[in-house]
Amino acid sequence: MINLVAVVGPTASGKTALGVALAQRYHGEIVSADSMQIYREMQIGTAKPSAEEMRGIPHHLMDFVDPAENFSAADYVRCAKPVISGIHARGKLPVLVGGTGLYVRALLENIQFKEAESDSAVRLRLEEEGRAYGPLTLWERLKAVDPVLAEKLHPNNQGRVIRALEVYELTGIPMSEHQRRSRLAPREYNTCMIGLAYRDRQKLYDRINLRVEKMMDAGLLQEAQRLYRQSLSRTARQAIGYKELFRYFDGELSLEEAVDKIKQESRRYAKRQLTWFRREEHINWIYMDDMDEIENLLEICGKSMEICGIL
Repeated sequence: MINLVAVVGPTASGKTALGVALAQRYHGEIVSADSMQIYREMQIGTAKPSAEEMRGIPHHLMDFVDPAENFSAADYVRCAKPVISGIHARGKLPVLVGGTGLYVRALLENIQFKEAESDSAVRLRLEEEGRAYGPLTLWERLKAVDPVLAEKLHPNNQGRVIRALEVYELTGIPMSEHQRRSRLAPREYNTCMIGLAYRDRQKLYDRINLRVEKMMDAGLLQEAQRLYRQSLSRTARQAIGYKELFRYFDGELSLEEAVDKIKQESRRYAKRQLTWFRREEHINWIYMDDMDEIENLLEICGKSMEICGIL
């Protein structure tokens, strides 16, 4: 198995700096696991590291997808595996860095993505039923055929509820069972997963607020203005930092309101990220409140890597 270190956690927690420091110390290369940093032309709002922040460490899977293109977790895994194999073949340590939990899980658990059956007529009918009878009706129907998945989905998450009902109608197999079968392949990486968090949540929120202000000073408004005129994929258009400024351009928000909204949505996203990663097993959590020097942080990471058999 290939040894791999993964640095995960919420936005603005310090993942980039730690990932680079680990790569420097242990002769590694960075593999991004960020669903927005994949896009070209979205530099400031996605907090892509500058050349100075990269410190000469190669960074992969960043800035390589046109923002008009759709890109899935399956696409990410397809691209990430040969990159990681190449890093390993060069005698370097792959260091996975990012906060997109689905990307991280899909790669590390070696989830097998197979094209599930799809029928636009079935999907359209379900969408019309959702509009006519409300989201709770569809969710109750899903609960009857797939209680495992329904328990994980909010009734208002109509996209996933409808997709799960569509798959069940076409295959007769609950989506949760499809997902279970997709996880049967053996893992390909011996992973040491390091999670960054803050005991004092307000410290993280303060970092997020400050980051947004620095993004605005760095030209996020102008970057968003250029993208506003372009044809973007649904995912890219919904990126935090851009969708709020698009509402400003549309006249729905003042600039001050848009910036406040970016901060709010970023804080909410950080909370969702923490919730996601708390469910993952075998994460070595480090609380950044306790860290005053990078050397202390690297020492703790080194001990975790020894326990995982990477050092």
